[in-house]
Amino acid sequence: MMHRQSVTVGSEEIIFETGRIAKQAQGAVLVTAGETMVLSAVSVAPAPSPGLDFFPLTVDYREKAYAAGKIPGNYFRREGRPSEREILVCRLTDRPIRPLFPKGFNYETQVCQLVLSADNIADPGIASINAASAALSISKIPFDGPIGAVRVGRFDGVLVVNPPIDDMPDSTIDIVMAGTKDSIIMVEGGAKEVSDDVMLDALEFGHGFIKQIIECIEKLRGLAGVEKMVFVKPPDNEAVIADVKGIAEEKLRTALAITQKHPRHDAIDAIRTEAHTALAAKYGAEAYEKQKGDINKAIGKMEKVLMRDMVVRTNRRLDGRDLTTVRPITIELGILPRAHGSALFTRGETQAIVAATLGTARDEQRTDELTGDQYKRFYLAYNFPPWSVGEVRRISGPGRREIGHGRLAERALEAIMPFTENGVEKDFPYTIRVVAEITESNGSSSMASVCGGSLSMMDAGIPTLAPVAGIAMGLIKEGDEVRVLTDILGDEDHLGDMDFKVCGTSEGVTAFQMDCKIAGVSKEVMRQALAQASAGRAHILEKMNEAIDAPRAELSQYAPRITTIKINPDKIREVIGPGGKVIREIQSASGAEIDIEDDGTINVACANAEGMQTAIAMIQAITAEAEVGRVYHGTVTRLMNFGCFVSIVGSKEGLVHISELAPHRVNTVEDEVQVGDEIDVKVIEVDSMGRVNLSKVQADIELGKISGEGYDADRARQGREKRGSGDRPRSGGDRDRGGRGGPPRGGGGGGGGRRDWR
Repeated sequence: MMHRQSVTVGSEEIIFETGRIAKQAQGAVLVTAGETMVLSAVSVAPAPSPGLDFFPLTVDYREKAYAAGKIPGNYFRREGRPSEREILVCRLTDRPIRPLFPKGFNYETQVCQLVLSADNIADPGIASINAASAALSISKIPFDGPIGAVRVGRFDGVLVVNPPIDDMPDSTIDIVMAGTKDSIIMVEGGAKEVSDDVMLDALEFGHGFIKQIIECIEKLRGLAGVEKMVFVKPPDNEAVIADVKGIAEEKLRTALAITQKHPRHDAIDAIRTEAHTALAAKYGAEAYEKQKGDINKAIGKMEKVLMRDMVVRTNRRLDGRDLTTVRPITIELGILPRAHGSALFTRGETQAIVAATLGTARDEQRTDELTGDQYKRFYLAYNFPPWSVGEVRRISGPGRREIGHGRLAERALEAIMPFTENGVEKDFPYTIRVVAEITESNGSSSMASVCGGSLSMMDAGIPTLAPVAGIAMGLIKEGDEVRVLTDILGDEDHLGDMDFKVCGTSEGVTAFQMDCKIAGVSKEVMRQALAQASAGRAHILEKMNEAIDAPRAELSQYAPRITTIKINPDKIREVIGPGGKVIREIQSASGAEIDIEDDGTINVACANAEGMQTAIAMIQAITAEAEVGRVYHGTVTRLMNFGCFVSIVGSKEGLVHISELAPHRVNTVEDEVQVGDEIDVKVIEVDSMGRVNLSKVQADIELGKISGEGYDADRARQGREKRGSGDRPRSGGDRDRGGRGGPPRGGGGGGGGRRDWR
């Protein structure tokens, strides 16, 4: 039987439907918002996976081209591997639902999201989270939900829930948040230097609508939900726990006091080995084999309990710091001689080499999204090799974690890009790519990428608006005891309850991400975490300013130089030439790269000044307009019975009427000039049709070559008019291009966008 429930969130009605589609899945819900539709289908394996000490949850989100009335643009004309956007939405869907499954539940579980329709107004990513929550809630899978999710924007100081996608570039806040009725579990987003108070107001505002969505899902569960499968967490092996405690507790307590990561891990590994050896001898081979997993579980649980107890009881941490101290920071700039800008940023045992590269408009990142082609002039890549943590594993392409961390760092730095300031476009024609290579990691490597990225761009001479720093906060919650940790270590992330990353300038927050391993955190805890993050960020910014307090005055000597010139848009076709012939000749002769905008803006990029000047001179020669009264040195290109045509600037030609060739009467044009002769001519008129009339006589008189005796300008003008100079073909070589022709094949027509000529 089909069931529906709906809720109005802001100006948008969200409809939850089940019982019509995907009835063989263990739970399936279709969420509709406007004309955006996302189907979530969930399934669970019939039996637990033996030997697993983690929850095998897979979340998959896929966008189909037909959803937006498109055909995939690849060779096979079908959807391939997930795009970065799809991976990011997978993470957004996974992160808030994962903490709400019962501990010890190791049944393989799959949550599949399918975008069936996209109106590019409602965000399918938000619908994905809500659909997954609803599908899990009505299924037999044990799930401590439901949750709800919304996007929050802020326009002219007013908070708005689930604003249209196209409006978000004008918003000072763009956050996606998910939570339960009581607390917030996940936040992801960026901002344009907003204050902590504004961010807290946005979270509180969004949480009110999350509660409404949860009420709607609960009504759907009451109508369509099935009985939950019985799951009882396997009991702990108390005998093994007692044996492990007797062997390892005090030794683990001592090991956890070791402040360096690898010596601490080595000591814990040695204790683990000792416990296994002792218990293997005590239990015998057969019993030991059955209880190896319980031994490892007992050691891991003891390590967690002791670490958390140490923090709560003593306010001291694994590396000896108090709760609010940031690890020691060192910064080195310009360590890569040929990179345009580089920084080595080290904070404790976390280190990143970050490089900034300047490129031209053709280096923009192009992505094919449901909304159409998207172009990005700034993008960041984050790489996390296994050796950065002393591990051995196969190196392949970027995984979900690398893509997610890279997007967070990119979002943090977007607010200080030199392309716009206060919403006004700035004249900075470069594309910027930042790459973060993690060379050591012990927590907060994404935040090191933010700091290093900001520093590397300043080192490159990129006029960023302000430095940006990032810091990761943690949480230990034991009953009513709460400890917020500044600048967390990897072990504190692993054994703690929250990972809360905040990035920003001295003026405010630019990016924000929070994940919880418990069922959310209260507003008071978030307020404390934001306050500590603000203080930690200020400390890091101070260290960054000591290294470099402003972008370098000049760009790197290895960066391409870009000069922007403006031409009459009507001249674009002349610069391009038939089939792109002219612009290719300019690029070949100068070594420059040339990008032309439809408004007549031309960006010329070249590694050396000589090539730059050559390219600009050639473009200006082609686009120059004949100036009345100016003398030019030109070449005779054609002879007619009423005069000759002379090339004067670029491809621009003008007519020297026979009456303007000499001060005396000329019988035939050939008596005075021949094709190929170089002569001086003066522009005496540019008529309403753009045709140029020239005079050789007046140029020679002005240059002192002849006296001008016998020349009568009025009589010459009357002669031109009498002898029908208006019957000549149009000047400027236009007839050779069929009246300005049109752009070469493949170069784009009169529509919007850039013409990129390679």
